[in-house]
Amino acid sequence: MDVSAYLKRINYHKKVEIDVTTLFELQRAHLLSVPFENLDIHYNNKIVLDMDIIFDKIVVRKRGGFCYELNGLFHALLKEIGFNVCIISARVHSEKDQYGKENDHMAILATIGMEQFLVDVGFGKFSFKPLPLKLNEALLDDYGTFVFDNYNKDYLRVCTQIDDLLVPQYIFGTKQQELSEFKDMCSYHQTSDESHFTKKKVISISTENGRITLNNTKIKIVNGAKTKEIEFNEDQFDVYLKDYFDIVMKIEEPK
Repeated sequence: MDVSAYLKRINYHKKVEIDVTTLFELQRAHLLSVPFENLDIHYNNKIVLDMDIIFDKIVVRKRGGFCYELNGLFHALLKEIGFNVCIISARVHSEKDQYGKENDHMAILATIGMEQFLVDVGFGKFSFKPLPLKLNEALLDDYGTFVFDNYNKDYLRVCTQIDDLLVPQYIFGTKQQELSEFKDMCSYHQTSDESHFTKKKVISISTENGRITLNNTKIKIVNGAKTKEIEFNEDQFDVYLKDYFDIVMKIEEPK
């Protein structure tokens, strides 16, 4: 991996150390530079779990991706730098109060000294910083308060805390997984009518003061306490995509 090109892509120009501060700064830089997006699914471009292909997409062509791409590539970067990291399987909480299938989501577990951190740059608006894996403690983050607890004997659960209410985000195991183990669910999320990724286009990125999110017919711009929403016809999507994300999509012909 061309580490220098990756660091340039995420606008990280400091000295790289194997410590907590660098880990936090790298995640922050990534979230501010690389959008979460599912556009390939809607432009007939197959997503494959090949790090060379994903590197070209995200670093060279300055695109974004969804969890398998974003966390897969970020894991590879951290490992190349020298961090003790592994990819883990997570199952996302749904509106039906259920959890997705195994490998529904990919996240990263980092170990520094005696501490472990949940690292996730592929879940849209989640935590801005890596979350220390401490059970039943309120963990303050720029994007809210998070709490870890046990979910039966096989999983840990991460929730956002709103007042006294815990809102589940996903459950996860701490066992190291291989990239190939996510292949089937990566395909599922590209092809299944049951996957929310196939239902509409979405691209979203953190900013210093908020967030920009674009879907088929609306763009939402959060800037501090102000929120601006613009609705448009779906045939204007590519115009907003170019204006706000500097991305031009091409539709591939079926093979």
